[in-house]
Amino acid sequence: MSELISALDALAADDLHALTDGQVLDRTAMLVQLGNRVAAELTRTVRQSDIVQAAEWDGLKSMRSWLIGHARLAPAEASRILRSGRALEHFPVLAAGFAEGSVTAEQVDVVARKVGPVEVARAGEQGIDLGASDEVWARVAVASPHQSLLAAVQAFEDALDPDGPEPDPTEGRRLTIATHADGSVTGRFDLDATGGEKVKAAIESIVQADRTQGDVRTRAQQNADALVQLADNQLASGNLPTLRTVKPHVVVGIDLDDLVDPATGAGAGELGFGATISAARARHLACDGSISRIVMGPDGTPLDLGRDHRVVTPGLRKAVERRDRSCVFAGCGAPTHWCDVHHLIHWLHGGETSLSNSALLCERHHTKVHHGFRVARDPDGRWRTWRPDDTEILIGPLVR
Repeated sequence: MSELISALDALAADDLHALTDGQVLDRTAMLVQLGNRVAAELTRTVRQSDIVQAAEWDGLKSMRSWLIGHARLAPAEASRILRSGRALEHFPVLAAGFAEGSVTAEQVDVVARKVGPVEVARAGEQGIDLGASDEVWARVAVASPHQSLLAAVQAFEDALDPDGPEPDPTEGRRLTIATHADGSVTGRFDLDATGGEKVKAAIESIVQADRTQGDVRTRAQQNADALVQLADNQLASGNLPTLRTVKPHVVVGIDLDDLVDPATGAGAGELGFGATISAARARHLACDGSISRIVMGPDGTPLDLGRDHRVVTPGLRKAVERRDRSCVFAGCGAPTHWCDVHHLIHWLHGGETSLSNSALLCERHHTKVHHGFRVARDPDGRWRTWRPDDTEILIGPLVR
């Protein structure tokens, strides 16, 4: 083990700038293989620890809890290692490819997720040769695209019960969401074919409806914006189930001084699920929301709670929707039910909550306007949009 650590120390001391392109690629391929071999040895070691219940030595009941608590692995990663170790006992050829570095940990997990103890037992009952599948999977993992291995494992699963009852598609659905220290959120989901098709269709409908001229977002950014828009639409509809006696909504707590200060004010607002946002972002959300005043005592105890006040009344929103009919940002045209009512002059700075001081903006362009873009309505009723450098965004025929 000490020799391995010394070898890694030597690698870390290499000057990568001195390498040619070919040498960098060769080094990358070698490190991928080495990483696979280390992952294989970790999997083998964890499996042995699981068998002998080594975690009891440190007072824990399972290797999963040990990996989470002592190695600080994410729960999903700890589960993956344990699942792979158990599965590889039935597939020696795949295990050998993993040990020599030609098979990746993710490829092993493709098999382990689908072929557990239940599937192994059923294969034995039906006389299905696991050895043949093991050789095929190992060969496909080394020589074919990742999708081919998925298809090969799925074919094995289908062969176990070709005429059996249709499985419940919801059993394999998973959605995990993690909130980081800066309030940002990452997640992962696993869906069956039908559920995935529904999600893709819903996201695609918004992506295609929001394709404006000059849009430079990547496809991943478009998908993420569409997902947020879906959530925004549902929250705004008022049809979601209640959450602790009230309709679900975005909650922001912020001191009045930070809210009215025109500075960005990083970390000034606290969201309902604990994340922090800037005062600028809180002002954005306050454009079209409800405001409650809470007077706090010096010891942090609430002394007085004011009545909840809706900034934009339902009647005003109807009037703005009837006048604007869609997002007014140049080139957009998103439908009214995607949009917030934006104060052209924020009510915090003396702007009236009135029809003349309001504009309908979709979630994406509302954010743009709070980050330097500007919209204004001419006396003839035409909306115009300016970039942060005060150049106007003009929509017209393309110049070729």
